[in-house]
Amino acid sequence: MSARPLEGRRFYFVGIGGAGLSAYANFARAWGADVAGWDVRETIFLESLEGVDVQLGGEPSPPPDAEVVVSTAHTDRIEGRSRAEFLAELVLLRRAIVVGGAHGKTTTAAMIAHVLRELGHDPAWIVGGVVPQLGGNAGAGEGWLVVEGDESDRSIALLRPEIAAVTNVELDHHAAYGSEAELTDFFEDWLAQARHTVRGWELEPVSLALGVPGDHNRANAATALAVLELAGVDRTDAENAIASFAGVGRRFELVGERGGVRVIDDYAHNPTEIAVTLRTARELEPRALIAVYQPHVHERTRQLHHELGAALGLADAAIVTAVIGGRDAPLPGVDGRLVLDDVPPPTRRGWAPTLDDASALALHWSRPGDVVVTLGVGEPWRIARAVVAGLPG
Repeated sequence: MSARPLEGRRFYFVGIGGAGLSAYANFARAWGADVAGWDVRETIFLESLEGVDVQLGGEPSPPPDAEVVVSTAHTDRIEGRSRAEFLAELVLLRRAIVVGGAHGKTTTAAMIAHVLRELGHDPAWIVGGVVPQLGGNAGAGEGWLVVEGDESDRSIALLRPEIAAVTNVELDHHAAYGSEAELTDFFEDWLAQARHTVRGWELEPVSLALGVPGDHNRANAATALAVLELAGVDRTDAENAIASFAGVGRRFELVGERGGVRVIDDYAHNPTEIAVTLRTARELEPRALIAVYQPHVHERTRQLHHELGAALGLADAAIVTAVIGGRDAPLPGVDGRLVLDDVPPPTRRGWAPTLDDASALALHWSRPGDVVVTLGVGEPWRIARAVVAGLPG
């Protein structure tokens, strides 16, 4: 098969600044396609799209001869193929590994791609985060294609890989599934379509020394190593290579340290992930741990505000912003203040509706020896960068 199977095609990605479509755009470009796109505003993922024509603001305006691929968040703006349909086409073009699950799927997929590349297997990969060691969120080798699947809109069901892995099962997308049992059945139906399967919750976390901290990453590594064995990689070689994996952008990423304050940014957005991230931050033994959370998705906030507040209570201080929109419509009475009100004492609580408010309050509260952790799907990375920039040198 050609190393550039998309050569001669032109794609226009609507929502190109998102974690998913930015990866798809990079991948399509690497496989020979002409790529352009549109998004509402600048995002951190656009930094990986150097040289791509990206329109910001207004409305999308694709060239007349382009195939339009539309993010779930923008289906009301323009007609086109869904991102899931596009990804399903890519998965059919190569021997593929797809990783799904409630938590850890980005890191696990990145671990697999890292090991395959380190051991000379020349993988291709598409993951929902920037992986500095891999040079971005997508790459186009000629070996296995490693993909992160998405259950939030059930789109992972369209993917037909040779190896399918699910890291864990926990209800996180309440608009798509009525119960955890329904989600479990959904994943099992998907796994049944694959030749080889891995269920991460059945595995013991590894005891290896890893380059990424936390019990959750020991579990991620166990899933990755099981997948790699199915892909024909020697276990000892894989263990040696995975030890050098240094992590994914926005996954416990140290954004900077100034004035004795360390600032970490993390994608954690549901109660389990937030709790894991804050417990991992505790291992740094801060004078005080300050959590800054930007809620994402109104329905999740409505359903889980008690649990989100409790998780933030693991910090010494919690700052919460307004809910970022995009995936669902606002709900009356549902805002970040619901979460903040459920943060238990003695955790100090701060309401900061905007990103600027949040960074200003975090700067006001932080002292030498503290760790500030920004959390959420949307743009808390902006808060982290603003805090680092505002700290005394």
